Amino acid sequence: MIFIDLRDQFGITQIVINDEELQKQAKELTTESCIHICGKVVERSNKNPKMATGEIEVVTGKIEILGKCKNILPFEVNTDQEVREDLRLEYRFLDLRNEKLHNNILLRSKILKTLRDKMDELGFAEIQTPILANSSPEGARDYLVPSRLNPGEFYALPQAPQQFKQLLMVSGIDKYFQIAPCFRDEDARADRAPGEFYQLDMEMSYATQEDVFNVIEPVIYNTFKEFSDKAISNTPFTRIAYKEAMVKYGTDKPDLRNPLYIIDLSDFFNKCTFKPFINRTVRAIKVKGHMSKGFHEKMLKYATSIGMGGLGYLEVQEDLSYKGPIDKFIPDDLKKELLDLAGLEKEDTIFFIADNEKRATELAGQIRTELGKRLDLIKKDVFEFCWIVDFPMFELDEHDKLQFSHNPFSMPQGGLDALTNEKPLDILAYQYDLVCNGVELSSGAVRNHDINIMIKAFEMAGYTEEEVKSKFGALYTAFQFGAPPHAGIAPGFDRMLMLLTDSDTIRDVIAFPLNSKAQDLMMGAPGEVKYDQLKDIHIKVDIK
Repeated sequence: MIFIDLRDQFGITQIVINDEELQKQAKELTTESCIHICGKVVERSNKNPKMATGEIEVVTGKIEILGKCKNILPFEVNTDQEVREDLRLEYRFLDLRNEKLHNNILLRSKILKTLRDKMDELGFAEIQTPILANSSPEGARDYLVPSRLNPGEFYALPQAPQQFKQLLMVSGIDKYFQIAPCFRDEDARADRAPGEFYQLDMEMSYATQEDVFNVIEPVIYNTFKEFSDKAISNTPFTRIAYKEAMVKYGTDKPDLRNPLYIIDLSDFFNKCTFKPFINRTVRAIKVKGHMSKGFHEKMLKYATSIGMGGLGYLEVQEDLSYKGPIDKFIPDDLKKELLDLAGLEKEDTIFFIADNEKRATELAGQIRTELGKRLDLIKKDVFEFCWIVDFPMFELDEHDKLQFSHNPFSMPQGGLDALTNEKPLDILAYQYDLVCNGVELSSGAVRNHDINIMIKAFEMAGYTEEEVKSKFGALYTAFQFGAPPHAGIAPGFDRMLMLLTDSDTIRDVIAFPLNSKAQDLMMGAPGEVKYDQLKDIHIKVDIK
């Protein structure tokens, strides 16, 4: 008797071969070959509750080899052994036979359908926008496509359908959506695929920020509820102002599963005698309990690895006094004040981070995350959503030049009056991000639909009206023909899948992803092309 585990789209079925002639044929089979089995389905005598088909087996009457597999595989398909990622990507068609990856891609299909159905129910029209578009300054490098018919001119693959969807609003489309492909030439990260990615792109006419939240929250909530057993934040999702998020969590992508938060003690330490903290931004994080010497050594090692000079701390004793190297620099009459400011209790430990404001904010966020991990405080089996709102309209670049901090097409809070009369760095925008478990799932905004506000905002960021007209000509023109107020958002579809499947990398939810160098190792892309092809599109390669 010979047994074969036969895998198809729906799982594994046990095949039993009793016939001697068929057994000879079966012995010639190689792993991963494609075969056709005819036989009788019978009840198994030794049932396997771990298999979906564990109560039955197929007694074979006929075997046909449809596609024989080579004897030597580059790697075992369903195994726990480590396989180099470049090898997995080169043989992606084999890698996709892996049960987890296979199920991820099938789940992707189901969620796509669900999202489309939900948007259709809400009255949104699915409209495709062009892939061959114009180049515009939207934050990342463009993928350029030379035009054969227009020598020396180039299309750009859209980084997002931003301008097109706004133009649809001007053209009278009330509600638009699409599962939009977006192309950005940027470096890969665990949650960012190089090359292309997909987003649930949507826009609404006559809409406010609240309207967008009221539409997208049920869509996201119900999708996560349908495809996951984890607990989900109740709607409406928590809303956190950008400024508060940066102080309290050290990031505009806070992971609310982590209960730790950051407080600002800059003013307090200006009254103390610890020179490294005087006239610096000082942030602090309180944790329950006293840590071991080994814990502090590991945290110090981590702190220095991210560029900190050290990691100060104090431990609160039974009598509410402090133990730690910084204690002697805090005047006695201020020690009670620190207890009150930080909400300290006996047996607490408080860590300190000091630097310039930008750096202290960033470092405190990293220390908060590391403490949450090391102390095992980050909740599991839950999706914690929040909105980050009230982003600044502008920020300073490394040359102290004013630039847009987020989306240049956003409406400033206060409109033209704010742009004219307020300090640029004090102006807030109707911009918002949806964050889940520390992952930026989506960005959106109430759009700027007023030509005068558009010109003024870009002028403040260093653009002349002629430059605005040149770079954003379609919007510049359309806004002069009665543009309605509109707003939208674009949740990242690949990141949604990554969260729902508990994947460590976004490549595990994409059928044919590029590697970290934006290469398709399976197809050999990018690759060289023939001279005649380059000549047709008026391109000469000059690599130095």
